[in-house]
This record gives sequence, C-alpha cells and structure tokens, in this order.
Amino acid sequence: MEIFDVRNVVTEPDALLAVTENPRHRAILLNFRRHALLEVSGRWKEILQPEMVVDDPYYRINENGKSVHLRGIADIGAFYAGLTEAGLNVFGPIRENIAVADWGLAIESFFGNHVPGRVLRDQGEDIDDPDAFYQLTHYMASFWPYDPDCRLAGEHIYEDTGSRRIEKMDPADVITPEQARRLLAPLLSDGT
Repeated sequence: MEIFDVRNVVTEPDALLAVTENPRHRAILLNFRRHALLEVSGRWKEILQPEMVVDDPYYRINENGKSVHLRGIADIGAFYAGLTEAGLNVFGPIRENIAVADWGLAIESFFGNHVPGRVLRDQGEDIDDPDAFYQLTHYMASFWPYDPDCRLAGEHIYEDTGSRRIEKMDPADVITPEQARRLLAPLLSDGT
C-alpha cells in the first residue's frame, strides 16, 4: 500500500511553481498551495479570508456516490469545520498531475485520506477495528476556478468511485491532525 505522507501535499504545486513564469499562473498556484496547506493543517478559517477566496464561492463535491453543493462562506466554513472536528483533514495526493491556466487549475490525483475507524464505521463501512486508522485511497479529478484577482471561486471535485480502497494502517504510518499541523507549519511559513 502506498501511504500518503502529509509533507508531500505541495510537492507538485512547488514543482510547477519552479517552472512557471506567468504572473497570473504563479498567483493561482500560490493561492492553491496555501489553501492545501491550511486545509490539511486544520486552519480552514484562514482559507476563507477575502484575499484567498471570492465573496460567494461555490463547491461541487462528488464523492462516494453522493453529490454535495455548497455556496457561500458560511456553508463552506461549516463543511471545513465538520471535517476538522471529525479528524478528517489529513488527506492529499499520493501522486498527482496539475495544469494551470488563466481560468484556474485542473488536477488529477491518486488521493490518500487517513481516516479514524470510528468514522468509517459510522459511514457504514465494514471495518474490523473502530479504534484503528485506515487509509482511504481513490482517484480524484478536480477543477478550481479563480476570479480576475486570483482568488478561489470554487472547487469542483469528482471521485472515481470504482477506485475506492480502504486499508488498515500500521500505527507507525498514521499522521494525526495534530501532527499534520506541526509538520506543515514550516511549509506555510516559507512563503514559496
């Protein structure tokens, strides 16, 4: 099993930043990079600041056979708060491809989520230990439109439901939300 390592959450954006000269594209990538680090760190309130996101963002999330539509700062904030409170914010790409354009980003990822067993059990998954951590892996495609000021206008996320796998993790491989916050702090402060 390939394990998601939280420290690699911005590997591909950083690689793309290293070769991108277009100022608009760089601004979009920097916004996305900061967004990803803040989300996985559980610092979601900082994402919803006027310099990061438009006044009325729209998220369309299609995962596990369900489609969720969120509009506005309040709805999206409640969504992020729920993820963080449940300890579900440790996720990101194991492998990914990113393309940046004037309109925004297109991303295809093989994604890994570190999920508490109790959450999976409550979602109806057949797991053998609610006190263990499991890694959910799946392929995702997402599109991130940006406004003229390079602020996020939304997220449109689509899961390949047939690729979903849930495997119990070795405790040594688990990264908790608290560990993620500590490990990602230096990446947030480096200002790349």
